[in-house]
Amino acid sequence: MRKPGRRVLPTIIGVAVLATLGTGTAVITVRPPAAEPAIPQTDKQAQFVAASGTTRVTSGAVAPLGKRMTPHVLVAAPSSLPAATIEKIRKNKKVKGVEVVDAVQAKVGGKQVGLLGVDPSTFRNYTPKPTAKSDALWRNIAGGDAAISFTMGSDGGVKLGTQVPIAGKDGQTSNVRVGAYATMGIGDVDVVISHATAQALGMPTANALLVSAPKTDTRAFIKSLKKTLPKGTKAVEVNPPVDYPSANVPKSNGEVMNSAQVRTVIKAAYSRLGWPYVWGGESEAEGGYDCSGLMQYAFAAAGIRLPRVAADQARAGWIVPFDKAQPGDMLIWANDPTAPGYISHIALYIGGGKMVAAPHTGTVVQIQNVYMNNFKGAVRVNPRVANSIAG
Repeated sequence: MRKPGRRVLPTIIGVAVLATLGTGTAVITVRPPAAEPAIPQTDKQAQFVAASGTTRVTSGAVAPLGKRMTPHVLVAAPSSLPAATIEKIRKNKKVKGVEVVDAVQAKVGGKQVGLLGVDPSTFRNYTPKPTAKSDALWRNIAGGDAAISFTMGSDGGVKLGTQVPIAGKDGQTSNVRVGAYATMGIGDVDVVISHATAQALGMPTANALLVSAPKTDTRAFIKSLKKTLPKGTKAVEVNPPVDYPSANVPKSNGEVMNSAQVRTVIKAAYSRLGWPYVWGGESEAEGGYDCSGLMQYAFAAAGIRLPRVAADQARAGWIVPFDKAQPGDMLIWANDPTAPGYISHIALYIGGGKMVAAPHTGTVVQIQNVYMNNFKGAVRVNPRVANSIAG
């Protein structure tokens, strides 16, 4: 689900650095309306990696999995970051790890997505456990393949083992084989290739960092970090947490939607019934909607701005259990087997166990029964918070 509202990745196809970073995904299986999705299990990660083909990369070409680290901050600049700046961040007492990567927004298979060029031996330590553990996946990347997010593959229609065009410097395209489905758990990043492949495509070199700073207030850390960064460099939190309230959710005072807003949101969602599911779609101009694009459209009708993608939309209010869900709440799921716990699908609850959803490629916006497989809760939208995080 593309076109997030907060990007930091600069583009290689003629657009300047984009504002800030975002994330999101969509339902991953083909199923009839109201059926529970048959989600592959995490322990079957091998099925998401293509055969090694002609790359012939030996097992020694990529280092074994080391100590895994959680990335907390993504830093991105239009051009290479100064070595002195990187070293200063590494020496910060609050920092446990820094991974240097190449980062852009690029057209991959005709879609504008976030793309990273990485060192497979070290970058794997910053990815979700199922992805990090797959030696075959990282050997494929080292051998010149691309790893794409699970949902770009399943809902974007990009098949394992096929050649996908990637727009490089001056708009020229190169075909790169899709060697793995693997969500990296980093907002707005749908494609990962090796540093060598990135350089062959003309990407910027070492213009981004993943920073692990586990025992600190991330927002305060980012504020202090920005003082050391070159002009034009962006820094954002990687996948901020959602809010599970310890007390009752407010009922008014502008903290939740009023009845008129709820009716408007549901009416707007109903108006999209029958429109095709389009990965990255958020308007009539694109011919259809994906799940978070549909939510953005419906809430905008009530004057509520949502961030673009499901994982960010989940932070637009409080998470409540389904037995407390009310019409107008958003429902969220974590369906991606390559990034367990990552919010990857979202829909609008309309009451009576029903929801309006944009399910997956090959379907249309429709009314479905709510299913509980991988369900993570209902989002009671706070208009003020939603507008704030939409940027």
